[in-house]
Amino acid sequence: MLEPEIAAFVERTKALYPSDRSASTVVEQRAMYERLAAAFTPPLLDGVRTYDAPFTSPDGHAFMLRLYAPAQRERCERSPGMVLYFHGGGFVVGSLASHDLITARIAADTGLCVIAVDYRLAPEHPAPAAHEDCLAVTRAALDGRLPFGLVPTSLQLAGDSAGATLAASVAMRLRDEGLTGVRGLALVYPMLGVEPQSPARETEADAPMLTLADVRRYSAMYWGDEAGNEAGNHAGNAGSSISGLRTSVSEHIAWTIPLEASRYDGLPPTLAIGVEHDPLRDDAREFAERIRAAGGQAHAPVGKGLVHGSWRALATSPGVQWMHGEVCRFLTDHVAD
Repeated sequence: MLEPEIAAFVERTKALYPSDRSASTVVEQRAMYERLAAAFTPPLLDGVRTYDAPFTSPDGHAFMLRLYAPAQRERCERSPGMVLYFHGGGFVVGSLASHDLITARIAADTGLCVIAVDYRLAPEHPAPAAHEDCLAVTRAALDGRLPFGLVPTSLQLAGDSAGATLAASVAMRLRDEGLTGVRGLALVYPMLGVEPQSPARETEADAPMLTLADVRRYSAMYWGDEAGNEAGNHAGNAGSSISGLRTSVSEHIAWTIPLEASRYDGLPPTLAIGVEHDPLRDDAREFAERIRAAGGQAHAPVGKGLVHGSWRALATSPGVQWMHGEVCRFLTDHVAD
């Protein structure tokens, strides 16, 4: 059952983000998403200042970063830590502006500096473009090469939905390279595979805000139809292992799918929050279970009565306020080892 405040949130979004949006062009879908985000984004909090700067990756791709700094500090020099935030949107929609509410509130409520990343979007830039952008920014952060002057050395990664895929994949890639500078990983309603995990894949296939069809459409636009079809074939056969997907996805993008990894050890402490009415709900649980089985630290609470994308209802929903509080507590708890 939906929390009453979330039911009202869902009704409010319908006019701005109609269920038949997949029939629109990608440009139109992005415009719809930005209108939805703007409707729930208040003016910037008095306690936060923003600074925008371009970033160019080693392979020559340029995109924008936005720093959210507590207003009482000089930029980020005196902040105890930094969070790189990767926005959601199925790798297809979303921007710095679309998640301004979330990133500003994290900065205000934790006292940490938050840097949002405006990575490249699909289908113009398919996998692994978004992952490469986020990996480049994270490496720059660890090396002290971000375009904001002095920033804290204590680094955590966070993201929602597809942004959680990016955060988890980057953390795993750095682990594989022997880099251990990421101190925490905060994921909200994460999309961690080409195909959602059961049982939510079946029980929440027609959930408000995000359906199983939506997930598969976004997956195909970023990872390609071949990977999406292979995942669907494995998911449809209860007796088969989805591990066969690893052989069907070319090596240069295999690292972008966290739930298709071969190992889950050596990862930073992880918070992975699923929400009850979401076909992606069990991605968080499965990821956390694999990390714990490998000897790591991971927690996967479920937001009861919540839907995918509900972080925007922070002003009205008790459940979302709990979820936001969990993220902020996790980030502040893991600033230092």
